[in-house]
Amino acid sequence: MPQSSNQYSIAQARDRFTQLVHEAEQGKAVEVTRRGQRVAVLVSAEEYDRWHKPKQDFWQSVLAWREKFGLDTRDEDEDDREFEEIMATVRDKSPGPEPFEW
Repeated sequence: MPQSSNQYSIAQARDRFTQLVHEAEQGKAVEVTRRGQRVAVLVSAEEYDRWHKPKQDFWQSVLAWREKFGLDTRDEDEDDREFEEIMATVRDKSPGPEPFEW
């Protein structure tokens, strides 16, 4: 008899392997124990693939996000040009204050 509904000894798992595979396919993780200590967990292939999917680095994630929301294909519109024209007149083009010297 399993200790809980999803925990089986190695001997019990061997005798009920087909049943345990069906449980895993339904999304239930099945723990396998040896002498009361958990030694393995049976999960569905879908869950395993989800855990082991290659991770994207930060830049790949940003590019995927931009593509998802159509930001990479956006054409420059009238608002963009107007904003740039305003910013060109607002920016202070002077070199700034003289550097501080001791």
